[in-house]
Amino acid sequence: MNKVLRAVATVTVCLIAMLAQAKPMSPTDSLVIRFANRTRLVIYAPDKAAIQALSNYDLNKIVREMGMKLDSVPGGQTRISQDGDRYLKDTVLVVTKKSDGVTVIINGKTDSTQRTSKRDSDYERERRERRDRDKGSFDYGLSIGLNNLIQQSSSPTYPDLSPIGSRYVALSVGAMPTIIRGKYASLKLYYGVELAWNNFMFDGNYIAQKGTTAVEFPDAGRDLQKSKLTVCTIGVPVVPRVTFYNSSGKKVCHIGLGGYANYRLDSYRKIKEADGGKDRRHSDFYLNNFRYGLMAHLGIRSLDFFVKYDMSPLFQTNKGPDVRTLSFGIGF
Repeated sequence: MNKVLRAVATVTVCLIAMLAQAKPMSPTDSLVIRFANRTRLVIYAPDKAAIQALSNYDLNKIVREMGMKLDSVPGGQTRISQDGDRYLKDTVLVVTKKSDGVTVIINGKTDSTQRTSKRDSDYERERRERRDRDKGSFDYGLSIGLNNLIQQSSSPTYPDLSPIGSRYVALSVGAMPTIIRGKYASLKLYYGVELAWNNFMFDGNYIAQKGTTAVEFPDAGRDLQKSKLTVCTIGVPVVPRVTFYNSSGKKVCHIGLGGYANYRLDSYRKIKEADGGKDRRHSDFYLNNFRYGLMAHLGIRSLDFFVKYDMSPLFQTNKGPDVRTLSFGIGF
């Protein structure tokens, strides 16, 4: 009990010193607390606001620490001076990331710091997320999908395509620098070079051949395992993309809409006979050498979907069916 009484008395002195600051005090307001054991806690302040400001301090902590200090001082000594700011309830933490951990500064005092180590995997994950967010270096990609032909006029016609056999394959190298960066979204620009193969596999025994004035699709008159027309192109895609992030900075999804321009490098028809024999012949088949169109990207976490639509016809005017190529699939 004596320890508590001495602590309360010491708190009184401490609070007076805290409120007095560095200049002489002419108290105009006071706060007197009488306890049952005839102990009084008297607080003098220059105004009411100073007394009300005591709510920002942890008085319980003051009593505990002062009581501990009284045990170690000679008898009769009751005055102990202490900096009151260290008893503020609210603590300001300044967190700084460094290569070897995280530095925490308490109340702006550099001597009250502590470091918390982080695993190398955590740093690697953060570096990878920052790299994905601000990636501007070239990267390689693979796209696979399916092709379809959209007919613009009823004549001339072309054979139906095999839905699964008409495949799209592309290899690409490109970059995606950040144009505008925000906390939850960023605008990027994807551009690069793409080498693509459009395979148009016919449903049935039809074959593609170059006629005198136009491409023709006659029936072979025999059973075939497969018959297809393949067009190889090199192209330049340019797609502005908006990427969205969650509160922790991790990518959630992205959407993009842009265009592309392609140039035909090669084209051939390939036939596989019923007995396994193969026939492959190269020709231009009156295909347009230059093609252009629109493309869209949709990414959900690690999955990237694409759709490409040719605005230009696949064949030259009046030398083949008036069709446009539609390709869609997934990129890696």
